[in-house]
Amino acid sequence: MSAAARPEQSRARNPLRNRLEAKRNGLPRPTAWRVEPVRIPLRDGVELGADLYVPTVPSLGLVLSRSPYGRHGLMLAAGGTWLASQGYTVLLVSTRGTADSGGEFDPMRDEVRDGEDVLQWMRAQPWYPGRFATIGHSYLGYTQWALQSLAPDDLAASIVLMGPHDFSHHFWGSGTFYNDLLGWAELSTQVQKSVFAAIVGLARSDARLAPVRRATPVLDAADAYFRTTASWLHDRLTRPELSDPFWAPMQHRAVLDTTTVPTLIVAGWYDIFLGQSMTQFAHLHARGVPTTLICGPWTHTGGSMHQVADRQTLEWLDVHLRRAAPAFSRPAVQVQDAATAVWHSFETWPPRETHELTFYLHPEEGLTAERPQGAEAEVSFRFDPADPTPTIGGNHLNGGGRKNDTALAHRSDTVHFDTQTLTRAVTITGAPVVQLTHAVELPDADLFVRVSDVDERGRSHNVSDGYLRTRGGQVELRLADTAYTVSAGHRLRLLIAGGSFPAYTINPGTGENPLTATVRHANLHRIVCGPDSRLTLPVLAQP
Repeated sequence: MSAAARPEQSRARNPLRNRLEAKRNGLPRPTAWRVEPVRIPLRDGVELGADLYVPTVPSLGLVLSRSPYGRHGLMLAAGGTWLASQGYTVLLVSTRGTADSGGEFDPMRDEVRDGEDVLQWMRAQPWYPGRFATIGHSYLGYTQWALQSLAPDDLAASIVLMGPHDFSHHFWGSGTFYNDLLGWAELSTQVQKSVFAAIVGLARSDARLAPVRRATPVLDAADAYFRTTASWLHDRLTRPELSDPFWAPMQHRAVLDTTTVPTLIVAGWYDIFLGQSMTQFAHLHARGVPTTLICGPWTHTGGSMHQVADRQTLEWLDVHLRRAAPAFSRPAVQVQDAATAVWHSFETWPPRETHELTFYLHPEEGLTAERPQGAEAEVSFRFDPADPTPTIGGNHLNGGGRKNDTALAHRSDTVHFDTQTLTRAVTITGAPVVQLTHAVELPDADLFVRVSDVDERGRSHNVSDGYLRTRGGQVELRLADTAYTVSAGHRLRLLIAGGSFPAYTINPGTGENPLTATVRHANLHRIVCGPDSRLTLPVLAQP
């Protein structure tokens, strides 16, 4: 089926939004474009709705995006319009069961097969230039990894902005359930509506979902809430084992060891997919695949990300899609310090210019560089499921980012250890690692571990987190990567708790799926402050 324009949508456009974005982000002056709605047939008879953005100047190349968020309203094809205004033809496709696409929405599980059909259709069109690139944020990044698993020879470049390659690990990789899937199920419903309805709906979604997250059991409340809007959610809540064949269609970790597609990876220190972005870069870079990592203090919604990413997106397309000679050389890694906003450039991540700084846990002295001697002491706290430790900031879809988390240290269900006041600034570049000798009263518990920055007034702000379901014993947690300078005069804090709600579901202490548990028990945690309980930081060498 060839592209056919609806007359009312075929006129050329150069909206004020594109002109303002180009000016703000330092891009070339935008040109006009037009939109041609198309239908894409799949092998099972389903048709996908799509829009072809065609620049009015000679096209610089073709860029593909596949999205479950609709092509109008709240998620109006921002990627399509800005790239079209920069001279690229953009095909924006609505995934199966969303917007005006046919079929049933089974998120994350149909993207390889449907992607293959989209490619076959696209290659048969008279406007297909023989090569294409992909671009997209979040789920639109995931669809790119799914497409790369097909190893298409004509895929010249990918730009993945905060996009995972394995949704199953995102939901259950800590051993317990990451609650943002409930919020995403609500989001995927709301964005199909009008702009006004979607904005109002999303503003109220956290309040509406609060009783679902607190329910006992969560599964019954979620089934009732999402029965008519997201029935697909049930399977994702009842299958905690990542080896379950159900998850296989959304696990694309293997592509990182096979793809040769030049890939620009944009990550955020407070993004929900930060860990997977770092894994993607590490594997591609180690294999010699052309790749660049850009990371700043952004949450999943991006913040000022586009002011950096859009310019480098155009450079990436110039070199790898258009085959133009690079205007200048960029380092493989460009990261912005989350505290100082200073940009650093490295050739790899974590950077080779780091050394390890180790602190040990002492009940009285806090965090010190001296290994504990003599008898091992303990500290303890009790996690109460009736009053779970609250989520404050971090790598979360709603409410994430760098936040004042001072209140956590004053709760009875946490313990914390502070260093002495730092005499020199410390720049953490990489992933902090926490090792704990840990025991629990009930043989099933969660551990939330955070490194924070405490200023001269005693206010703390989160730097890096880790989360793990455990049965106790010797535990090691690799916290989230960061680039963060703790200033001289500040202190470092290590905080430990038995949960972080509502980011993660409440641990019942019974060892069962926490979403199906009908009873929840309080649990006593004990931390042994011996030589095997320590915090290790990758620190940038001082100049």
